[in-house]
Amino acid sequence: MSLIDLLTGNTSNQVAEQAENKFGISRNQIIALLAVAAPLVISYLRNKSQDAKEAEALNSALDKDHDGSILDDASQAEARQAEGGSILDHVFGGQKSTVENQLSQNTGISIDKIGPILAMLAPVIMGYIGKEKQQNNVGAGGLGDLLGGILGNASSQAQTQQSNPLNDILGSVLGNGQAQSGGNPLNDILGSVLGGNGGQQQQSGGLGSILGNILGGK
Repeated sequence: MSLIDLLTGNTSNQVAEQAENKFGISRNQIIALLAVAAPLVISYLRNKSQDAKEAEALNSALDKDHDGSILDDASQAEARQAEGGSILDHVFGGQKSTVENQLSQNTGISIDKIGPILAMLAPVIMGYIGKEKQQNNVGAGGLGDLLGGILGNASSQAQTQQSNPLNDILGSVLGNGQAQSGGNPLNDILGSVLGGNGGQQQQSGGLGSILGNILGGK
């Protein structure tokens, strides 16, 4: 399953419905947040996995706690919210509050709710990574390539799927600049997360450019 499939499939819709009921945030806003948070978390983990100790720790966590079962049982997302908070603390470290502030400003989700919602989404993202790791029989040494491949495939797929309904959601939620430009909002975001060229970041506007700045060229 590709990252785009995760973002547009039943799992994301079910988790978004849970979060909508719990926090009173529209389902489209939740899906848009997941569409940004997933590549962002994966990008941070990819960079961390370049360190052998971090790669071993991530590999162990995936084997122990993230077998992908959450993708078939979305009710786990709410039950594992506390765990999700710990995941985000580790992934973003000192940048967590900055990431949350920028995501809040650009998705319209209030700052008091952005963290708890992200904490619901984090185990889903980790479950997806864990399932991909199992299916590709990857160990600690191959995690960086696996994560980079997930992001690269997502960017390529976003480029070719101009009719992807996720783009309409992102265009409406993440800013009129992207929607009016006629571009592909998801591809703009993925390009920024992946460290796309400066021209792309400048043209994409909105959240894509901000995420590129948060990442600081990582």
